[in-house]
Amino acid sequence: MQRQFIANLQARDNVDEIYRVADKQIRANRQGNDYILLQLIDRTGQISGLRWNAGPAIYETFQKSDFLRIIGTTQLHNGNLQIIVQDFEPVPLEKVNLADFEKTNPDELGRLVSELRQRLESVADPHLLQLVKAYLSDESLMSKLCRAPAGIKTHHAYEGGLIRHIVDLLKIADSVAPHYPQVDRDLLVIGVFLHDIGKLEELSFDGEMTYTDPGQLIGHLVQGVVQLDRKIAQLEQSTGQAMPEALVWRLQHMIVSHHGYLEHGSPKVPMTLEAIVLAYIDDMDAKINQASELISSDRNTDSDWTGFHPNLGRKLYKPSLRPVEVV
Repeated sequence: MQRQFIANLQARDNVDEIYRVADKQIRANRQGNDYILLQLIDRTGQISGLRWNAGPAIYETFQKSDFLRIIGTTQLHNGNLQIIVQDFEPVPLEKVNLADFEKTNPDELGRLVSELRQRLESVADPHLLQLVKAYLSDESLMSKLCRAPAGIKTHHAYEGGLIRHIVDLLKIADSVAPHYPQVDRDLLVIGVFLHDIGKLEELSFDGEMTYTDPGQLIGHLVQGVVQLDRKIAQLEQSTGQAMPEALVWRLQHMIVSHHGYLEHGSPKVPMTLEAIVLAYIDDMDAKINQASELISSDRNTDSDWTGFHPNLGRKLYKPSLRPVEVV
C-alpha cells in the first residue's frame, strides 16, 4: 500500500498512516470539553490533527516525538487541511520506516557536506582558512550541523535544514560577490558559515525539535559569538599565532547583526559591507523557503491564493510555485 504522505493528502481523504508527533496540546472547546490538538509530521510536511472528546488520560499515553498510527479523515478548515482523528495508537520505533521522516537523504547530505567544505576551503586569507578548518575538523560540531534544522517553525524547519540553508547562502554569496569587488569575499563566505552556527546550541533536535534552556535565555546570535571566541582561543593556543583583532571583530559583527534590524533581534544593525550583504541574502533565502513551504502545504483547491500569513504579512499566489509530487 502506497504511503499517505502529508504533502499528497487532499480534503475528504480517509487516513490510516504513521506520523510523528511534533507537538501536542490539550485544549477545551466552547462547551468546555477537552480535546487534543496534534502537530503531525513526515518528511514532506506538517498537518494538524484533532482528537475530540479526549482528556488527560488519553493525552498522557504518548509523548512529543513519538510515532502514532493515525486513523481519521481530512477536512479543510479556514483554508488549511487538518485530520479529524477517530483513533490513534503508538507505534514502536522498530516498526517505523525512518526514511519516511528524513527530509534530507544520506546521498544529498553527503553532497551538501562536500560542497560546504569545497566553498569554505577556497578562502585565500590564511587566518580565515585556519579558522574554518578548525570548525570542519570538529567531528561533534559537524555531526550536529548535519542534523540540525535552521528553525523550529519559520524556515528550513527539518533535520538537515541548517546545512542546506548555509550551502544555499554560500552559492548566493559567490554569485553576489563578483558584482561588488569592494566586498571581501573571504569574510562574506566565513560569515555565511558562522551566522547561524549558534543554533547548534540554541535548538534541540534529537527527537522533538524545540529550544534548549540556554537557547531560550541567550539565543543563537550570542551563542554563535561565544562559540567563535572559544574556537579562536583553541586555535591560537595550538598554533601560537594570534588572530588579527580587526578580523575577529568583523566576524563577530556579522553574527550579531545578521537579523538586520534591532526589532528583529539583532543587537547591532549591519555596519560593514559584508554584514549588509549577509543580512539581505539570509533574509531572502529564509523568506523564499517560508513562502514555498506555505504554498506547497496549502490544500485549498478552490482558490489560487493561500490564506493570510502573519509572518510574511500577505497572501501568496499559489500558481507561482510549480507543485512537486512526492513519491
